[in-house]
Amino acid sequence: MPAEPDGDVLRGFVRGDEGAFERLFRQFERDVFGWILRIVRERAAAEDVLVETFWRVYRGRARFDPNRSFGAWIRRIATNAALDHLRTWKPTREWQTADDGLPAARGSDRDTNDTIARAFRRLPPDLQIVAALALLEEQPYAEIADALGIPEGTVKSRVFRATRALREELVRLGIRP
Repeated sequence: MPAEPDGDVLRGFVRGDEGAFERLFRQFERDVFGWILRIVRERAAAEDVLVETFWRVYRGRARFDPNRSFGAWIRRIATNAALDHLRTWKPTREWQTADDGLPAARGSDRDTNDTIARAFRRLPPDLQIVAALALLEEQPYAEIADALGIPEGTVKSRVFRATRALREELVRLGIRP
């Protein structure tokens, strides 16, 4: 995340100053988008979630404490918006590994990659989000815990459960991990 904004900008934002909001948007847009993309794994969805995130930020501006970290606050909002997206996301077409944002397995064919992507997307949202951040993006557990507002031990437990569920699903689909 970028450096924390100036206190005057944050106080203006809380008061509803559109110029302050625009400065915050420009300063944080790229990093927030990257964070969301790590979670939802699809560019078009990440763009939609980005818009939702900044809409939530704008609506919640009066509740923001300018003495706190804006970066941490917006990351939490972005994480919740991405999680809401994962909870309501329904596939509308056949899986296409090139579009799903998941890395291709080394030495595997397209069918195997599609199967892996399908298994990943079948995880419950609370497991999918920690698996994406911990296993694919290799984010530190402490950072994931902070973004999700849960204890680090819960992140570790969810990563363990996600890994186990992925292995079971892959075996069920005929792939030996």
